[in-house]
Amino acid sequence: MRITSESELRKLYSPAKGRAKLKQLNKLEKHSRNFINHSPFLVISTSSLKGNLDSSPRGGSSGFVEIINDKTIIIPDGKGNNRIDSLINITGNPNVGCLFFIPGVNETLRINGRAEVRTDPEYLELFANYTNTPKSVIKIDVEELFLHCAKALMRSKLWEEESKIVRSTFPAMGRMISDQVGDTSKVESQEAMVERYKRDL
Repeated sequence: MRITSESELRKLYSPAKGRAKLKQLNKLEKHSRNFINHSPFLVISTSSLKGNLDSSPRGGSSGFVEIINDKTIIIPDGKGNNRIDSLINITGNPNVGCLFFIPGVNETLRINGRAEVRTDPEYLELFANYTNTPKSVIKIDVEELFLHCAKALMRSKLWEEESKIVRSTFPAMGRMISDQVGDTSKVESQEAMVERYKRDL
């Protein structure tokens, strides 16, 4: 049976209560700040006005996301492949969601808000120590945040050694893309790709 409404969902799921409901905040405080300052990785989700969706990973050293104040964070747009799907979506629809991770911590931090793509010098200068200074940043005005419980990452055992695979047993990125697009040219090895990326982070 297809579920098509919140009322139908509520026949399966009782309403959130207690801390699960109360934990929702509208600005950063000491624990969310601390989480961001320890996080080297997040996923940002965006949508165009036409409903085209995108979820994009963003990473850096721990605390790479700058906290301007209790309502504002800045995410650098690190050098990539110039698809800029997230940035394009934001220019048409500012609503975004972010999920922050800390290696070894099973809890995550969720932040929702409204974003802008900015090139203000004072924002770019925050990341002047990058090998490749970002051409733009994503400025997010925080509207909602809350800590997400550990269950999903506990189920996946994401940070545990037993969950890791030997990279050489998995197809190289170049091989996968070549197969997907029908490219018959010579495939760059995974090792060569990683070394190339290291020189251009």
